[in-house]
Amino acid sequence: MGDKSESMLKDFHIPNYILTPGSEVHDASHVPACPVLVFINSKSGGQLGGELLSTYQTLLNKNQVFDLGEKAPDKVLHQLYVTLETLKYSGDVFAAEIQKRLRIIVAGGDGTASWLLGVVSDLKLPQPPPIATVPLGTGNNLPFSFGWGKKNPGTDRQSVMSFLYHVRTAKEMKIDSWHIIMRMRSPKEGSCDPIAPLELPHSLHAFHRVSESDKLNMEGYDTYRGGFWNYFSMGMDAQVSYAFHSERKLHPEKFKNQLANQSTYLKLGCTQGWFCASLFHPASRNIAQLTKVKIMKKQGQWEELCIPRCIRSIICLNLPSFSGGLNPWGTPSTGKLRDRDLTPPYVDDGFLEIVGFRNAWHGLVLLSPNGHGTRLAQANGVRFEFHKGAADHTFMRIDGEPWKQPLPVDDDTVVVEISHFGQVNMLATPLCRSKSVYDPSSPAGSRDEEDDSNDDDHSENSEDREERRKFGAASTFKLPEGVDIAHLS
Repeated sequence: MGDKSESMLKDFHIPNYILTPGSEVHDASHVPACPVLVFINSKSGGQLGGELLSTYQTLLNKNQVFDLGEKAPDKVLHQLYVTLETLKYSGDVFAAEIQKRLRIIVAGGDGTASWLLGVVSDLKLPQPPPIATVPLGTGNNLPFSFGWGKKNPGTDRQSVMSFLYHVRTAKEMKIDSWHIIMRMRSPKEGSCDPIAPLELPHSLHAFHRVSESDKLNMEGYDTYRGGFWNYFSMGMDAQVSYAFHSERKLHPEKFKNQLANQSTYLKLGCTQGWFCASLFHPASRNIAQLTKVKIMKKQGQWEELCIPRCIRSIICLNLPSFSGGLNPWGTPSTGKLRDRDLTPPYVDDGFLEIVGFRNAWHGLVLLSPNGHGTRLAQANGVRFEFHKGAADHTFMRIDGEPWKQPLPVDDDTVVVEISHFGQVNMLATPLCRSKSVYDPSSPAGSRDEEDDSNDDDHSENSEDREERRKFGAASTFKLPEGVDIAHLS
């Protein structure tokens, strides 16, 4: 059994001369079938992150396993690909095979996984490696969408080897990535940042605003940008998530167990009034009263979206998993799709599904076999415009990371705009819930070729292209000294 395990592990091993610049080149006798780089948020999952890190470092070359609290993924990947390109140029066939077969494993919450996806997207790597996600958070929507489960994994040797085997046999699958920008009028007095840096999610560049020279900037406004792969939400669901993350930040010792975390989440939903929204939340908090929503179904054509007055939470969904594996869009029948001019929800069709909820009772319908929220639209772009109103703030969330968003108090406007950015490569198991336009096992029907948004850049002017060059993950998505990455779980 031991010999068999050692033989299997060779298929994932990367030698030091490729991982460490300046190392002596050795002739490789075995070309690994599935070389992997492993990134682990050791602060995720309570003790599990650290235990998983230790197991991977024992089974593989410790130089191919990285603790995200100590090494930034953009630096690691940049160094690796420079080394690979140099070796390939010198005729190293082994290095060429490593680059061609490389896969990435990232272990952490949805925030950690989104970080890695953003880095890989921004680095514009030759032959970008596909990514497998290990569920180590509370929601674990990204892993669940691609068949990796939503429960924290085992950290023992056998469990890790089983996961590696699934990584080797997993199929590659493209998913859409989404660009988000947020503009706010610069305050007349006080801090230059309207939101404290630690209050924004990392995917919106909490620590570095868009550079002065970027066309994205507008005079007199603070501009943030970032990206997401699973969802953007606003309203009461984000408020509960914000309460949970705030509580965990204050008392991290109470959040070491996934089941206990989910129980706490449910309790906060009750205390925040999510189950009795009509009593605890004024109508001014309803989405229709907070913001004007515009959607783009065809490139360059905006139209206003009518939001029912009772909707208190709105979700722009890319993957079929939200709040720990629930599917807000559901599976509408062919007749309903035809009557409302909708298509099946694919993860690589360049469209988001927009869903609304009235309260937690409405949300509970997702637990039934055919349950779903209020289907509002499918769109290639979404724009939220906030003007002075009864509320001075709302709550927003991107891929599991919530924040409290200040709203205009005078004649200013806050704008949040979401647009299609590109695609990244994921790894999916046979249990994958996501559906692809190009996968024969997907539901029947697909969008017309001209409506596919993979080539957005061709129809945009140069200024738009400048805005969408990068999420900024590789160059500005950095953790300052002293910042704990545990909240990314």
